[in-house]
Amino acid sequence: MGERQVHPLQRNPLFGNLPLELSENLRSVNPWWAGTEMLRPPSFHRWPFKRLYHLLKQGMTPSVVLRGPRRVGKTVLLRQTIRSLLKEGISPTRILYVEFDELPALRGIQEPVLAVARWFEKEILRETFNKAANEQRPAYLLFDEVQNLDAWAPQIKNLVDNHGVRALITGSSSLRIEAGRDSLAGRVTTLEMGPLILREIAELRFGFPCESQWGDNGLDNLVSEGFWREAVQRGERQRKVRRQSFQAFSERGGYPVAHEKHDTPWHELADYLNETIIRRAIQHDLRMGPRGQKRDEKLLEEVFRLCCRYAGQAVGQAAFIPEIQQALAGNVGWHRVLTYLRFLDGTLLARLIQPIELRLKRKKAPAKICLSDHTLRAARLQEVVPLDSDGLAAAPHLSDLAGRLAESTLGYFLASVPNLEVAYFPERGAEPEVDFILTIGTKRIPIEVKYRRHIDPLDDTRGLRAFLEKQVYNAPFALLVTLQDDVSLPDPRIIPISLSSFLWTR
Repeated sequence: MGERQVHPLQRNPLFGNLPLELSENLRSVNPWWAGTEMLRPPSFHRWPFKRLYHLLKQGMTPSVVLRGPRRVGKTVLLRQTIRSLLKEGISPTRILYVEFDELPALRGIQEPVLAVARWFEKEILRETFNKAANEQRPAYLLFDEVQNLDAWAPQIKNLVDNHGVRALITGSSSLRIEAGRDSLAGRVTTLEMGPLILREIAELRFGFPCESQWGDNGLDNLVSEGFWREAVQRGERQRKVRRQSFQAFSERGGYPVAHEKHDTPWHELADYLNETIIRRAIQHDLRMGPRGQKRDEKLLEEVFRLCCRYAGQAVGQAAFIPEIQQALAGNVGWHRVLTYLRFLDGTLLARLIQPIELRLKRKKAPAKICLSDHTLRAARLQEVVPLDSDGLAAAPHLSDLAGRLAESTLGYFLASVPNLEVAYFPERGAEPEVDFILTIGTKRIPIEVKYRRHIDPLDDTRGLRAFLEKQVYNAPFALLVTLQDDVSLPDPRIIPISLSSFLWTR
């Protein structure tokens, strides 16, 4: 028998050797090492940029994780970070960028993060990480889409525990990033970024920069009636650009490319969303389960199709199982479907809003499905549903569907707020369902979505009033989220706010 082939790195792991192809690839994606110009990233910065840059440079932890669905701009943020580091005068040889999604030569290397770091330390930095850090010149290591590497977190832990580096890591799979974060306790700060929020659309599409009403003040403002009444007034003051931005969101969704290339015909955008976001997540991010088990791609596709169909609704076994069994002509159990729903939640393509736990009891009810973006549903099901008032006036037969998608949009928006506890209140005997419940400290804020042109002040607020009247729930006020701006209610405890004004706050 011939001699077994040994990977080049395994022959000499301590001296930072890498296969020639890989080292050349790294040099090509880090052109600043050779003094050549990098591809200039977009000038528009997404909302996490300032915080991300601060955390990388001066944060309490040596590493920062940015997670979010595919194609929301994580890689762009990394490149903008690199450009800012270079403009600040950081030596190019102190900056390493690695696209782990795009380097097939990494396969077969047992510890790719550590191997690349050792190579960079020897070949580019030309001094030890610790010497550079001790002299206040730390190396900055930016790792893109790291979640598909086996045991990436222990490698990062080893790196930051033993070397004075600052690391910025991105990932598209919440499940894999969360699993890694558990072993990085005290060493990592996590940020999450979804599709564009409404004020980002205003700036990117229409050149109208607008400060966030929430800012960095945490969640305390959300339990203040004054905050929400100001949100209504602020939305009114900025009515024109807010409504213009919401119409653009209604038509194109929140993925950056949809607004960067807003003249692209819808069918081309739909093909792009299907191929680069939906299929990429299903075929790439979720193809392998624990211990290398392959997941059923057709089942994943069917579960996602039903998530699109039932977006904004809390449906369970009775809705999913017959349709899946009919589509796949097989006996698929509910436990398996639930597992695949959690996988999709892990890609951040959807969020599962659970029923609220009250008095340590959780109502046995299915999760409410909230998509990251309503255009994913439009692309997958080939059914465009407008969310803006003018669009719905032209297609009134879609009003019920629009109401469900408005609920889905709001649910994903709320679930993306860091540290905010979001649930929904299922119908309990004589108590009506409430679409969302925010729990902040000891207080709860009930939220109901009524997405129609005419609001019945009594019937449409029944669930909110029932919740407010139970003192044990400790709800100081409630929010009614509407289609139109100019809704008034006789009950002063209930604040009406249009969906676009609500989304405009963040």
